[in-house]
Amino acid sequence: MKIYRKGREAYIEDGNDWYRVVPEDWDRWINRKGLHAAIRSELTESIKLIESPFTETEDLDAPASGQEIWAAGVTYFRSREARMEESKDAGGGSFYDKVYHAERPELFFKAVPYRCSGHGGEVRIRRDSNWNVPEPELTLFMCSEGSIEGYTIGNDMSSRSIEGENPLYLPQAKSYDKSASLGPCLYVSSEGIDPHALISIRISRHGNEVFSNSISIDQMKRQHTELAGFLFRECSFPHGVFLMTGTGIVPPDHFTLDEGDVVEITIEHIGKLRNTVKYKP
Repeated sequence: MKIYRKGREAYIEDGNDWYRVVPEDWDRWINRKGLHAAIRSELTESIKLIESPFTETEDLDAPASGQEIWAAGVTYFRSREARMEESKDAGGGSFYDKVYHAERPELFFKAVPYRCSGHGGEVRIRRDSNWNVPEPELTLFMCSEGSIEGYTIGNDMSSRSIEGENPLYLPQAKSYDKSASLGPCLYVSSEGIDPHALISIRISRHGNEVFSNSISIDQMKRQHTELAGFLFRECSFPHGVFLMTGTGIVPPDHFTLDEGDVVEITIEHIGKLRNTVKYKP
């Protein structure tokens, strides 16, 4: 089951069927333990549509409204390698190796919803950074009770030159206006997501592909429930929370994003998230 958000309306794709609902409060509507069963029980009261209400190219709102967006780092071996390489001149390379093998994961605050874009929106790169990349990430949605209730696609925009200068600059490298995007939907399943699902990314510049790659989410070192457990240890989230789970795809060191680039991230079972890159004004 996929839930798309556009304005005050929600559109539910359930197999070949489509439904339209207008939740009184989006945050309360998705912030339920057993979300899949709850929504399925309500479908008979929803408006059934004859066909899909929008096209693949139509802009959509991010599924986050009142939820914080957090992120996990160094959860894939490729991310460990990239972080060690970018920060070695600053003497911080060994930190990332220690995090990769440590019991405690790296978790950090990424964005509030007004700094996040949805499908079709803009993501930004900082003008004070000369090395910028997107990071395609499976993103968990957890209700306020801490259970994983859904999944979406996340783009964790990152300024590698700033983080590489000093690991303590991570907040500036990661958190700024339009430094994140989520979408195109919230995938809700009674069985979770297939651990062998592929994450793929394609970056186009002037209509030409300049980078693409893919990885299976089962290459992640940490379990989803493990990350969720650490996040909820000392934090409460009254509307639920989104957690980006880290990336296993990092472009080569010579690559950096440019204004106008189109970033498309696909995760099997969820769909495709598309964003256009702009400089931060």
